[in-house]
Amino acid sequence: MNIVSRITIALLKPIMLGVVVASILLLFFPEFRQGAGLNINIFKPSEAIPQRVSYYDALAKSAPAVVNIYSISLDNRNRIFRNRAPFERTSLGSGVIMSDDGYLLTCYHVIQNADSIYVALQDRRLVQAQLIGFDEITDLAVLRVFAEDLAVIPQMENPDLRVGDVVMAIGNPLDLGQTITSGIVSRTGRDGFANFFDFIQTDAVLNQGNSGGALVDSNGYLVGITNANFKTLDNRRRVTNVDGVNFAVPYTLARKVMEQVISDGKVTRGQLGFSGTELEDGAGIIVDRVLADSPAAAAGLQVNDVLLSVDGIEVADAASTLDMIAETEPGTEMTLVVTRDERTISMTVQVGEFDVGSLARS
Repeated sequence: MNIVSRITIALLKPIMLGVVVASILLLFFPEFRQGAGLNINIFKPSEAIPQRVSYYDALAKSAPAVVNIYSISLDNRNRIFRNRAPFERTSLGSGVIMSDDGYLLTCYHVIQNADSIYVALQDRRLVQAQLIGFDEITDLAVLRVFAEDLAVIPQMENPDLRVGDVVMAIGNPLDLGQTITSGIVSRTGRDGFANFFDFIQTDAVLNQGNSGGALVDSNGYLVGITNANFKTLDNRRRVTNVDGVNFAVPYTLARKVMEQVISDGKVTRGQLGFSGTELEDGAGIIVDRVLADSPAAAAGLQVNDVLLSVDGIEVADAASTLDMIAETEPGTEMTLVVTRDERTISMTVQVGEFDVGSLARS
């Protein structure tokens, strides 16, 4: 073999080796066929994708138990011709299934004066609801539907809600269908109507149709019944909503109201007929109003008396004292200890039944 042949063979060997290697690379790494080039990380283990923060699992447990409520009323006003049929009005709201035997909670203003109430379940069933009773003070109403396989909202005895906890409002705003909005608890212990209960304040967005829906925590447990957003007057004296300030009735109170409405048909509260404010420099509350013909007036309680204890329980603040009295059965006798003109006086008072109309008269 001459020298030319040897040189030719020597040159062809690396060329043939390169073709073989290239063929193998193209066979096992198809991305090279598109000119993508070699990824230097292909032999490194892939990095795990961080798990996203999601409340899907919580909502999957709670959202099926939140229903759409349509209350229909017949409006007979402004009828020019007597033979014309009454005008039919439909109000929109939401509700929460509280038990598997069909009891629901919603807001009283959602079904007030309704001639018929319909509940749209999340499985697309539409059923008529029966009004069991309502409580004007908390603006809650109890309904019942007779249907099988109802989804029930997850509940715990004491949600122990804290400022800063993430909450989600589930409802049917503006009849758009079930919608979720989220926020945090802005404040607990927001004084409610006449100090009979404390609202939960949240910045979760509420719109017309959300009333009566569920406020749930990040685990899907019911913490409140959404009620209303804060309203004020604009510079033209028109009522306007305030974004980011919304309220809900706490679960523990809502549950208590529901159970009493189911058992008794109404909620009964005790009342003595006085109001007061905490002393700045000591324990007790100073009485600033005593209603005429009230149990407190009959017992001899006077304005400027300082209430120190009720039934042996030292007074801590006005709200908790009124709450304790409200939860006392009417007819029960209580002992009040007050100071008046540097004298300590003990008096016996019989708890009366709270009348919603007394709020308007007071």
